[in-house]
Amino acid sequence: MQSKLPWKSVGNVLAYKLLNLSESLLSPSLPSSCLLQMAEKATRGTQDVPSSSPDENEFPFGYPTSISEDVPDAKYLCSNCNNILKKAMQTLCGHRYCLSCLSWIIRNNKNPVCQKCKEEDPGMLNEGSLLAEERAFSDAAINKEISELKVHCGTPRCNWSGIMKNFEEHQSLCEYALIPCHTGCGQMVMRKKLADHLENGCINNMTTCQKCKQMLPSNEYQKHTCTGNSVKEQKRTHPDASSKEKNRSVPFNSKDECCFSEVGCSFRGGKEKTKEHEKTSVGAHLLLLLQHIKQLRACLCPGRAANGLIPCFASAESKVKTLERKVSDLQVPGASEINGDLEVDCFPLSSLVEEESTLQRLVKEKMISELESKLQVFENIVAVLNKEVETSHLEIAAFQRQSELDQNMIRNLELKIAELHRCLTQKDAGLSRLHKSLQCSEQASYDGVFLWKIMDVSRKLQDSVTGRTISLYSPAFYTGKYGYKVCLRIYLNGDGTGKGTHVSLFFVVMKGDYDALLPWPFKHKVTFMLLDQNNREHVIDVFRPDLNSASFQRPVSDMNIASGCPTFLPLSKLQSPKYAYVKEDTIFLKCIIETNS
Repeated sequence: MQSKLPWKSVGNVLAYKLLNLSESLLSPSLPSSCLLQMAEKATRGTQDVPSSSPDENEFPFGYPTSISEDVPDAKYLCSNCNNILKKAMQTLCGHRYCLSCLSWIIRNNKNPVCQKCKEEDPGMLNEGSLLAEERAFSDAAINKEISELKVHCGTPRCNWSGIMKNFEEHQSLCEYALIPCHTGCGQMVMRKKLADHLENGCINNMTTCQKCKQMLPSNEYQKHTCTGNSVKEQKRTHPDASSKEKNRSVPFNSKDECCFSEVGCSFRGGKEKTKEHEKTSVGAHLLLLLQHIKQLRACLCPGRAANGLIPCFASAESKVKTLERKVSDLQVPGASEINGDLEVDCFPLSSLVEEESTLQRLVKEKMISELESKLQVFENIVAVLNKEVETSHLEIAAFQRQSELDQNMIRNLELKIAELHRCLTQKDAGLSRLHKSLQCSEQASYDGVFLWKIMDVSRKLQDSVTGRTISLYSPAFYTGKYGYKVCLRIYLNGDGTGKGTHVSLFFVVMKGDYDALLPWPFKHKVTFMLLDQNNREHVIDVFRPDLNSASFQRPVSDMNIASGCPTFLPLSKLQSPKYAYVKEDTIFLKCIIETNS
């Protein structure tokens, strides 16, 4: 076993034990602030490593992400501390910082540059990436969104939940929050237990008895009774007791612990065994005290002389050296030397193994706690994702329903369009009939005289020859306003006996609106004329109806069979340049019905 006791395994708790031990061993004139510095230095080691981020008391970080009910969006996180933004500031480069984070970065760097810009693209840093308080502005929109985030208290056992803008107010009132005792005793207590701490456990909340001059806690002072004689006797018997009680040097533990447990003795037992252990292990206890003294002496470094602390530490150092020499001259009954190393009975190997197992258990517990917290974060993420998936499913179902409704609407619209198309076709047909009727009405004659103008004679003659359009019908005309309805029919390439050689012209009796009032058969004289457009020689043909022919009886269909002149005009005469029957590819036919005959 090594001669050095395993102080590193004890941890930071020994810093306060060293403080109490130093107060009992050193001069009472040594300031407590110096002793606290010594204890803190003993805890940290000989080298002070400066922190790369602001101290928690100097700089308030943003709100921890663990207090948020849902995983906060990246836009709500500080680019420095990666917590939820507190008093969000936006820089010219577009990144956001807590107000205090930005102030700390600017205060502790000569040329502060946005870390996010560095991480995203170090080669693209520009003037906008430089940080300065006058180059940043408060992001009111983000602050407003953050103030509405749903959060809960991060203090264990506290069930408070609300929105972010009420979080700080709750923190100042949370009964489960750990707060430092305002008397300066160094204890962290729950806010709800502060009154009980001040009454029963605070070492700075002491009341001095006016009779015996003892400093007692408030609850002990109320029960305390003493007499002047007993106080004087106590002072004569133990002249240093009052000073030791005042400085509270080595606090005694419970009856089943060794009174040197504060300096490393791990003995546990009954009251009688504890007393016997304290008698038989004096040397071992002195060795433990020697180790403490060496630790304290290391704290009294000569470099403090420059700060004017030599008068403060000189007497303490001399006392430490004297006590160290006395302890070294003692025979240690409870120790034996093995291979040049000391083995102390009151700090056996079993204690080291137990302490090592305790450390391993603590490390495992810490790892388990961290894993549980990470698991909780992942569970929260999975819950959020599940919620988003459910929302997506609902949205998809809504979209599908809407799509079905849209499809039905499209089909209905298509049916309506088809119906409208049919109606439009019917209306077009009706308009066409009306247009034709209007044209017929405009061209109609009501006095038995009709002049028919036929254009594009060459094309129509060719169509008649090829059989595409054999004949042409003229618009209807009337013998009177309420008279017979008739029309002309012409075969430009001839019909019957005149086919291919003559132009055939016929007269057609049509079904009229007033046929019931007219005399039948039709018996009026009809005159056909092909006008010479030079007014020289018109072609004229006259015929009287055959009263026995079906062509002149009352029509039972739209029109009767045509009757007229199959050899009205030879084709050679029609096309002869000698005559002007065709001029500008147009001919004029005239029909006269003598209604008086």
